[in-house]
Amino acid sequence: MKSHQIITLTLNPSLDKSTHFTGLIAEQKIRCENPRYDAGGGGINVSKAIAKLGGNSLCIHTSGGSAGIMLEEIILKDGIENKVIRTQNWTRENFIAFENTTKAQYRFGFPGNELLEDEKQKVIETIKEINTKYLVLSGSLNEGLPTDFYQTIAEIAKAMGIKVIVDTSGEPLRKVLEKGVYLIKPNIGELAKLIGVEKLELSEVEKAAKTLIENGAAEIVVVSLGTQGAILVSKEQIEFVKAPKVTKKSTVGAGDSMVGGMVWALSQNKTLKEVIQWGVSCGTAATMNEGTQLFKKEDAMWLFEGLQKR
Repeated sequence: MKSHQIITLTLNPSLDKSTHFTGLIAEQKIRCENPRYDAGGGGINVSKAIAKLGGNSLCIHTSGGSAGIMLEEIILKDGIENKVIRTQNWTRENFIAFENTTKAQYRFGFPGNELLEDEKQKVIETIKEINTKYLVLSGSLNEGLPTDFYQTIAEIAKAMGIKVIVDTSGEPLRKVLEKGVYLIKPNIGELAKLIGVEKLELSEVEKAAKTLIENGAAEIVVVSLGTQGAILVSKEQIEFVKAPKVTKKSTVGAGDSMVGGMVWALSQNKTLKEVIQWGVSCGTAATMNEGTQLFKKEDAMWLFEGLQKR
């Protein structure tokens, strides 16, 4: 397989449909505006973010049915190189609706259909053939996939000398950390669960992240703090970046945008301080847009320049 500096894997992609409407009344027909369609799913969004910054990545994803065909068309239209793993079951769809009067956002997510045994094996065989520096495992797992599936993929990639970056949650995240990866991006609630406590105060985040690093779970832990920003912790370095204040329109894709900004910065040999600054800039910029379109490059660059002046 052709060499790529960054490869993303999306096992559970989605065809995202978003629209606007006015008035939410039970049992009455809601008139919606013309929908917008976007390719969704963790790894796909990360590849989209990288492309917005002028970078390149290979986006490996599953695809099934007419929803999958439409998903593929959108990815190619976005100028992203992709490798498709065909599935018998259809690609899932998600629905996002914005109420015009209240500005409230309603997000409806559906589970991904089960992967067949030969399709699971195809995923593993595809990973064994890749040639990359960074592999991003991002998003949820399909129904029926074992919770250690990301762990299996990470072990294969690590044996090939690849730096594995993981952005998922729950048991799949816990399992993959048993073997250790290069970078993870939990939020503060997920971090608390990983170290076995009910909750964490901001002052306790650094120590909790250090615990994971000392246990060999990850080399770099980036803790997302929402509107407060993020903290990057490595063995030798700690960087806290406060999120810039902007008018928030949507949180869809903010986390994926943050990962995309960080991976792109790593591929450009940026310092860890710049890596977290780019992550916060892209994640914050994504909240300035409605729907599932992630961020505008000019917004991310403007925010990054502001962070450097602090």
